[in-house]
Amino acid sequence: MTEATRQPLPARAPLSPQGTVLDVVIPVYNEEDDLEACVRRLHAHLTDTFPYGFRITIADNASTDRTPEVSALLDDSLEEVTAVRLEERGRGRALRTVWSMSEAPVLAYMDVDLSTDLNALLPLVAPLVSGHSDLAIGTRLAGGSRVVRGPKREFISRAYNVVLRTGLAARFSDAQCGFKAVRKDVAERLLPLVEDSGWFFDTELLVLAERAGLRIHEVPVDWVDDPDSSVHIVRTATEDLRGVWRVGRALATGTLPLDRLRRPFGDDPRDRAVAGVPRGLARQVLGFCAVGLLSTGLYLGLYSLLRTVSGPQAANAAALLLSALANTAANRRLTFGVRGRDRAVRQQAQGLVVFAIGLALTSGSLAALHAAGGSPTHGAELSVLVTANLAATVLRFLLLRAWVFPADRTAPAPSATRNDR
Repeated sequence: MTEATRQPLPARAPLSPQGTVLDVVIPVYNEEDDLEACVRRLHAHLTDTFPYGFRITIADNASTDRTPEVSALLDDSLEEVTAVRLEERGRGRALRTVWSMSEAPVLAYMDVDLSTDLNALLPLVAPLVSGHSDLAIGTRLAGGSRVVRGPKREFISRAYNVVLRTGLAARFSDAQCGFKAVRKDVAERLLPLVEDSGWFFDTELLVLAERAGLRIHEVPVDWVDDPDSSVHIVRTATEDLRGVWRVGRALATGTLPLDRLRRPFGDDPRDRAVAGVPRGLARQVLGFCAVGLLSTGLYLGLYSLLRTVSGPQAANAAALLLSALANTAANRRLTFGVRGRDRAVRQQAQGLVVFAIGLALTSGSLAALHAAGGSPTHGAELSVLVTANLAATVLRFLLLRAWVFPADRTAPAPSATRNDR
């Protein structure tokens, strides 16, 4: 990735009246009958409604009919229309090729049948032009959409989105609608990670974008099914399911480098230092509590196990030491986001000092219990330890945050973070 692609997006797309702001790609394969009418209709709509410069790019996927001739005719007769010929088929391959070549700051695509009402095009790209969102999709499955299509396609579309929600935890509502847009700088970072070159291409793009924390804008659309569509439903569904399995496995094994995509785009208010507002406090508290619950369970389990072979003080010290080491390592990575080995040994040593404070509180509580009650039950010991640990937890978090993992040492400045990606 070059230094230029590491730079953050501008707050707004460059809006030069003389330049091209939007590039709409139309992938086609053997569409000689419908291509000219659809392109001229789209061209007329953009001319009348879009306030900035635009281009329409016809991406011919190795057509074997007269589609190349029709594309060339449109290229010659309409200034804003460009024809690109690809010798290999694949909608994803066509989009990747044209989007990679385009210099427009906003990239979109739509199906040649124009099943989606074109009045949704400006609402689709407006959040990308303004810099509010990173990607945008048309949706036929959200409230406000008006859809006319047969029950077979309706069932397949909804079933596919259920698969995405359950298998990939996707939250966007409609992956298959052929009406999407993405900012150029976002595409430059995402496209190298997308493997599919067919129909699953844009679904994979959306899943990766969502997992990277990018903002996806959804536009309810009016959509009328094309009964003459050339899409092979069974073959496409099979390829999509294979793609879901491949991406799901990659996400589960952590082989996708999503860290380099997280929040590198534009001006994020979460990156601003605001006086009186600790950075990332809410997220750190949630992470600390989650780690704390797990380490407390580990601590109590170890104490109960060791208590069968040793006295309460020895069992408490050993259990607390082992759980403290695991707690410091988990908080280092999960709560405070510290990666790499830099200062790891020092931070574990500091964590042991925090452990010593917790040991003093819990050991003192146990000593007081035995001094007051003579021979307390095992349940009473656990109750006292839980109470003492709750008291030590607040102090432990404050020490970890302010001393072991201070923000000015564990996180680089916002501008440096974005430039280093």
